[in-house]
Amino acid sequence: MGLLALTPQAARAQSSADLQKQIDELKAQVQALTNALAAQRNAPVAQAQAQAQAQAPASMPAPAVPSDASLAAAPAPAQVAAVTPPPASPATKPKAWYDRLSLRGYTQLRYNAFLSGDDTAPAGQSRLRSVHDASISDRGGFSLRRTRLVLQGDVSDRVSLYLQSDFATAVNNQSGTERREGFVQLRDAYADVFLDKAKTFRVRLGQSKVPFGWENMQSSSNRLTLDRSDAINSAVPSERDLGVVAYYTPPPVQKIWDRLAHDGQKLFGNYGAFGLGVFNGQGTNRTEQNRGLMKVAFATWPFELDGLGNGLEGQVFEIGASGMLNDVLPELRTGSVSAQAFKDNRVGLHAMLYPQPFGIQAEWNWGKGPEFDPATLSIATKRLSGGYVQLMYRLPTDSFGAVMPYARWQRYRGGWKASVNAPRLETDEVELGVEWQPWKALELTVAYAKMKRSEADERRTGRAEGDLIRTQVQWNY
Repeated sequence: MGLLALTPQAARAQSSADLQKQIDELKAQVQALTNALAAQRNAPVAQAQAQAQAQAPASMPAPAVPSDASLAAAPAPAQVAAVTPPPASPATKPKAWYDRLSLRGYTQLRYNAFLSGDDTAPAGQSRLRSVHDASISDRGGFSLRRTRLVLQGDVSDRVSLYLQSDFATAVNNQSGTERREGFVQLRDAYADVFLDKAKTFRVRLGQSKVPFGWENMQSSSNRLTLDRSDAINSAVPSERDLGVVAYYTPPPVQKIWDRLAHDGQKLFGNYGAFGLGVFNGQGTNRTEQNRGLMKVAFATWPFELDGLGNGLEGQVFEIGASGMLNDVLPELRTGSVSAQAFKDNRVGLHAMLYPQPFGIQAEWNWGKGPEFDPATLSIATKRLSGGYVQLMYRLPTDSFGAVMPYARWQRYRGGWKASVNAPRLETDEVELGVEWQPWKALELTVAYAKMKRSEADERRTGRAEGDLIRTQVQWNY
């Protein structure tokens, strides 16, 4: 009887010892799995710890001493399932060069209305015309001033491309008396090669804008006034040529421009604070006619006016200069190109107080270039000068977009080398307008212009006057 009485106690002691042994083995297995998971490079540490804690018996309550019946009915200890670490995330595949390209553009629809003036004139006398907008005429109507499409992007870490065409250019028919609208013309085709990782220094190869004059380099989609000034644009009509140019932008300057761009200011584009280049010198999409190259230099520098105690906190003042040396062969009335090259040298200055909210912009240039001489009925190198002064006020709102009223006065005396026989221009003009941008994709400009101009035709003399209402709608995409 004594032996029988002692038997259950011995069984219980032996079973408890076995259970404790199994618990210790489970703890050892869990610890080994935890160490293995932590060693995996791509396995999250948090996930490994969570799995270890889920498997760890130490977090469970201490088991009570089982009865004989429970020991007999208890199943065998479950086997610990192997924990498979999560697969390593695949390396990001670099984008192909064609995946880095973007497509954008803008279109400008214009309408000009004469209020009064010399929209027509007898033969030999100047009519009121503009070298920038052919729809200023006695026939008027709607016109597509620009329809641009731009393909651009980085083809590598050090090379980017830019390709722009205009689908709204015009050509004359074979008789030369009637324009044909809506032809496609190449505007820009260049590659930027960055010489440092910070991309502060780059070389631009191909057909691009010539760095002369602040307004010339500013995109027409971003310019406040409807047209560029005659004086500054006379240096490089159509603003572009084929060549090589180097640009450098110090980081402090880029930081200021980035802040202005974020604020919505109308900057002059992706150009450096310093530029030095050589070009053919004949103009956009024109074949080079001599061995000489046009040499151009440009410099501009913005200054932040914060902390000067002048009430201009937050505003930026920018000043700069540009110079050009060139020999050009103008087109003649006979249909050929001049056999003689004419000096086309000039220097220009620009200054700008960005509108925050009030701003001033001004440019002037002096030099000499080809100009038709009525006395000798031939082209000669003559002096030229002119520029503009522009006042503007920027009023951004949350409810109805940004509004920018402006006023500009311009003056120019000199030749216009882009036209046949390089006729002389005598321009005096005042323009009052307002641009309204309700959304980034849409801009509306309405302006009043009081013009006094000589027509760009050496066969006509005198100057014409007139008052016009000018309108433009631009949509960006």
